[in-house]
Amino acid sequence: MTICFFSAQYLPTPGGVERYTWNLARKAVQHGHRAIVVTSALPGLADRELDPDGIEIVRLPVWPVMKGRFPVIKPGPGLSRAARELFAGPIDLCVVQTRMYAESVWAARAAKKHGVPAVVIDHSTGYMPMGGGVAGLAGRLYEHAACALVRRTGAPFYGVSLASCRWLRTFGVTAAGTMPNAIDPAALAAELAAPQPEPLTRRALCPGGEKLVVFLGRMIPEKGICELSEAVAGMPGVVLAAAGDGPLLAELRAGAPANVRYLGAIDHGQAVRLLGAADCYCLPTRYAEGLPTTLLEAAGCGCPILCTPTAGTEELLPGKSAWFLPDTAPPTIQTCLQTLLGAPAEAAARAAAARQNALAHFTWDAVFDKLIQSM
Repeated sequence: MTICFFSAQYLPTPGGVERYTWNLARKAVQHGHRAIVVTSALPGLADRELDPDGIEIVRLPVWPVMKGRFPVIKPGPGLSRAARELFAGPIDLCVVQTRMYAESVWAARAAKKHGVPAVVIDHSTGYMPMGGGVAGLAGRLYEHAACALVRRTGAPFYGVSLASCRWLRTFGVTAAGTMPNAIDPAALAAELAAPQPEPLTRRALCPGGEKLVVFLGRMIPEKGICELSEAVAGMPGVVLAAAGDGPLLAELRAGAPANVRYLGAIDHGQAVRLLGAADCYCLPTRYAEGLPTTLLEAAGCGCPILCTPTAGTEELLPGKSAWFLPDTAPPTIQTCLQTLLGAPAEAAARAAAARQNALAHFTWDAVFDKLIQSM
């Protein structure tokens, strides 16, 4: 079987949708199928390649709108040639990641034109952050128009969480079900067992035996990193290790409190080992996410979690398997962190419950089986 995954952005661009696509494609190869990822061209990368996991990658010509965050497919001879080559051979299923990109519209329509079954997996619970005023209105109108074009192809929609499925109703879409984000338990175990570079070890980050709080994500206001930093600044005996790149990083580093370490971009294994060493993973996000990968990985690593009740937490963190923030004001975050860090036995019990649930219901093997059954 040949499965073609369409993702407007893909590795080496970091992000949850990118890793979701990679994990599903890799799982397809492991099950003996042919996996093709169709994505946007990036400077210095070939238009076609076969990666070390056996995934074929096809990069389409695009205009890198919004500094590449919203690539727009570029019509012309390059696109026509890529499309001819792509659909020349048999494709059994097209998987379109998210509904709102120009490439998603193109992919859904191309699949219908060539008679290939397709599914759309949506990863959001809100509109793209375009700001207010005319730009915000234009962005929302565009999303409705793009989704309408995808709907007309007849492809079923799935959400990565129940919240994503509810959000799809905004566009008149009734989701066929969930196709959740997930983890690979064996890969997590291997990454946890690998050596951590000395600057990122707990000993180096907390030389005085402090408690370690970890944040992973883009340095943008919607992720709550500013409020978290302010909260931890007033907590003696606690260190915040924040990993990730983004537009706020330079500003945050310039004004960093003594007990906050901004690590910048680190690789996936290093991030996993930070979770394995932490007393708490804190994600005070206000971003319209589908099901944050970092929450899944924190749960899979057995790391106690403090987060907002964001999309996916109702399934991933049911009952008393985490702590939830009622708001993202720094005093609230500080109080909740003090509660969690002051109750290590309860924190360990909640983390164990979250890990058990993640391993039972959120693995890539289970999601891939569900994808195949959707055909």
